[in-house]
Amino acid sequence: MRKWADLPAELQTEEVRVYYNILKRKPVSRFLKRTFDILASLVLLILLCPLFLILAIAIKIDSKGPVFYRQTRVTRYGKQFQIHKFRSMVVGADRGSQVTVKQDARITKVGRFIRKFRLDEICQLIDVLQGNMTFVGTRPEVPKYVAAYTREMMATLLLPAGVTSEASVYYKDEAELLDASSDPDQTYIQVILPGKMEYNLREIRRFHLGHGLKVMAMTVLAVFGVKFKEKPSEPKHDNSQKN
Repeated sequence: MRKWADLPAELQTEEVRVYYNILKRKPVSRFLKRTFDILASLVLLILLCPLFLILAIAIKIDSKGPVFYRQTRVTRYGKQFQIHKFRSMVVGADRGSQVTVKQDARITKVGRFIRKFRLDEICQLIDVLQGNMTFVGTRPEVPKYVAAYTREMMATLLLPAGVTSEASVYYKDEAELLDASSDPDQTYIQVILPGKMEYNLREIRRFHLGHGLKVMAMTVLAVFGVKFKEKPSEPKHDNSQKN
């Protein structure tokens, strides 16, 4: 973890310092989390090679274009990287809105299936192994939406972006809100993003490998249709010294 003075200027605010101090007190949890990320992503990449091949063939047969979709996203300390996703939309879809509504016409037939079970995101194991992402953390946004972050939201950039999160499990209304909106981009920035960030900031306050494993298990269950009730908000300041 960088020293406070070495953080980008946009992160050196009093709002971010609260979360920085929480994470600074947890070196053991940070070490265990990164160790788990490396070992688990490596093992899963090996085990899932056959599935990767099947998805690649299905995507190529279904529509013209590359197997992978690469897009600029933002991760720890504001670093930009090219995320890995199995392509689920037609080529050039990102020239329009950068959010996807429930019945988006840009989604391919195979894409609709793999998005339903979040299979488009399993190749992000590559990003986890590279260190650009972690298994549980704030989902990586495009620079356009990071530019809309409040000073407190910037605290999520103290950690790598995540494959899944509590927001992914609990925030169930995103597709419906976007479907009903005449301006999905503004609805995302003004309504959805602040809602998600409440979960993301709460996850920093309870940062711990055990909690991350719980969120991973909940994500798997949610993919298969298990519903989880939203948890009540917690106080923002956590004085715990637990590692």
